[in-house]
Amino acid sequence: MAVAARLRSAGARLVVGPAAMAVGRGGGGEGRWMGTATAEAAAGIARWEPMGAREYYDYRRAIYGDITHKAILVDAAGTLLAPTEPMAQVYRTIGEKYGVNYSEDEILMRYRRAYAQPWGRSRLRYVDDGRPFWQHIVSSSTGCSDLQYFEELYQYYTTAKAWQLCDPDAKYVFEALRKAGVKTAVVSNFDTRLRPLLQALNCDHWFDAVAVSAEVAAEKPNPTIFLKACEFLGVKPEEAVHIGDDRRNDLWGARDAGCDAWLWGSDVYSFKEVAERIGVKV
Repeated sequence: MAVAARLRSAGARLVVGPAAMAVGRGGGGEGRWMGTATAEAAAGIARWEPMGAREYYDYRRAIYGDITHKAILVDAAGTLLAPTEPMAQVYRTIGEKYGVNYSEDEILMRYRRAYAQPWGRSRLRYVDDGRPFWQHIVSSSTGCSDLQYFEELYQYYTTAKAWQLCDPDAKYVFEALRKAGVKTAVVSNFDTRLRPLLQALNCDHWFDAVAVSAEVAAEKPNPTIFLKACEFLGVKPEEAVHIGDDRRNDLWGARDAGCDAWLWGSDVYSFKEVAERIGVKV
């Protein structure tokens, strides 16, 4: 794990000003991307600067040599899947018959605030079906604690109607990857609805394994969930590359586990591009 931690650190360089010891790493003990460089320099605050891709891969190559990617790990929500409609719109539309009168902007603001707060009932947010956590999020977002309303929302997000694939060509890419012998897995902070959801979207057979936080008892950026996925696939962490849309959870979490990691929407924009980067023609 020491090597993996150094690899993650290689992806971001900490720049420290005079006041850094007092400020620390920000609220909650997490590294944060803080404001502009000018403002930070003036205040003497620590900030994270992304290391260049070439510098990172030179560092990685020095540890592992020229590694061939034998497996691809993929984040679910935000990378593989996306909601078909904005969350706040769904919460409001379904909630109207239950007395929800907040605007979509208000619901979104309250949702973000509730989701960002520490979840104190258990170590993990997603335990089994995740109902206690999601009940808290729904009631905090809408002001409505009606259990019938919650169940309608909860069941809606279990169906294919609520989700769509982020990349319309994903089917052909994953078929080509598996034909080329590349192993694939979904790695997601999700409750136990993920497996039936993948089945409903008819994409479960694209993957050799699924590592769900509710099942492995670890949530990204905890490296355990990435290590579990590699264990399921029978590959070493350094032989896998993880694709996800969240810098902290996906990029840094995967690197902490010793995996390579590419940021969806920044390093790569399609699964075809992912396949081409590891030498698989689609």
